[in-house]
Amino acid sequence: MALRTMSLVALATLGSAVFAPVLAQDGNNTSWIRWPGQAYRSTDQPSFDRQQMKQWESQPPKGFPTLSSTNLNAMKAAITLYADVVAQGGFPRIPESEGTMAIGLLSPTVALVKQRLAMSSDLRREENDGSTNFGYELEKGVKRFQASNGLTPTGVIDKRTVAALNVPAAARLKQLQINVARLTTLSVGLPKKYILVNIPAQQIEAVEGNDVYSRHSGVVGKLDRQTPILKSSIQQLNFNPVWHLPPTVVSQDLIPKGIEMQRRNQDVLAKLGIDAYGADGRKLDSSKIKWTTASGLSFKQQPGPENPLGFVKLNFPNSHSTYMHSTPSDNLFTRNFRAASSGCVRVSSIETLVDWVLRDQGGWSPERIAGIKTSGERLDVTLKKPVPLYWAYITAWATADGVIQFRRDLYEKDGVGAVAAAY
Repeated sequence: MALRTMSLVALATLGSAVFAPVLAQDGNNTSWIRWPGQAYRSTDQPSFDRQQMKQWESQPPKGFPTLSSTNLNAMKAAITLYADVVAQGGFPRIPESEGTMAIGLLSPTVALVKQRLAMSSDLRREENDGSTNFGYELEKGVKRFQASNGLTPTGVIDKRTVAALNVPAAARLKQLQINVARLTTLSVGLPKKYILVNIPAQQIEAVEGNDVYSRHSGVVGKLDRQTPILKSSIQQLNFNPVWHLPPTVVSQDLIPKGIEMQRRNQDVLAKLGIDAYGADGRKLDSSKIKWTTASGLSFKQQPGPENPLGFVKLNFPNSHSTYMHSTPSDNLFTRNFRAASSGCVRVSSIETLVDWVLRDQGGWSPERIAGIKTSGERLDVTLKKPVPLYWAYITAWATADGVIQFRRDLYEKDGVGAVAAAY
């Protein structure tokens, strides 16, 4: 147990101000950094059923803001911990051949899992007892690990959880070192009120006064249509907007589909309710379009139940033709892996975010927003006070409660290879 003791001493020495409130909750037992209470209390409940898993994904707990100067000391402490783990030989590897592991299992692999979770502070030192029994305390430790690694905290060790457990400590250390630089830059001069889209976390935070007002699941860009990193400000909202199909959707989706359907004497635009326009702005007869030469046309879809923007679109200046929006189909929000868009960001429970954005406008209420959604009214609203917006790529961070968070390196920007993206 020398490794655990030395790691936590290093943490306490470097970041005593950061971790003191957490350690104090366990009295004098400084050998254990306990899981924070309020934000993730549900992880101490019995195993999730399918509905609970969907709710966790679509309605994530508020937690602590990702961007905060108070997180920087916690990041330094996390780097010290992981440097210590690396120096001692890293994490034990969990065999993939074991299959799904859950409470009640008796297996030598269980002892390895306990050792691995104790090294990352997801399990108490005394619970790393070398036994092969998968008990209730290990289930809670698995949930803690899953929640802080971007996985649904089921307490069941599946293939994804094993893959996350097997990300080498050296890779995690490098991610922490890379991301502390990103966080340091982003945390300087933060405004009082802003929105953060953390692309790898696939989540959106509305932050005010260094507190998270609301957190939302998001759908971000596919691996081959990545959501860009940018800094801007939300200046306008479009209720029940017209969808102007972006160039990537036209070239990579619409035109290939148009060619395919035209060969079968079918009209893709008529089927999808999309209008085509020539260079002069005139609407074209969709049945006469030659899809092999359609790259110079523009395309629009009117508001309605099939419009992929849903009932509201958030606009901000950028050079990528991207925006944030709702969606008529929210099934993706209940999934753990949500890199499925063409680069724009879809937002779950967007009504809450819109209400917060419009709070300084005057004359707005949740009831009015709900009424516009129901009526289908076309309305554009220019904000009196634009809301600062950050689309950032943060795969590793720590918060003042002592929790170290990791997310998939979706677009492999951390320089650690595919290992941190393959779960």
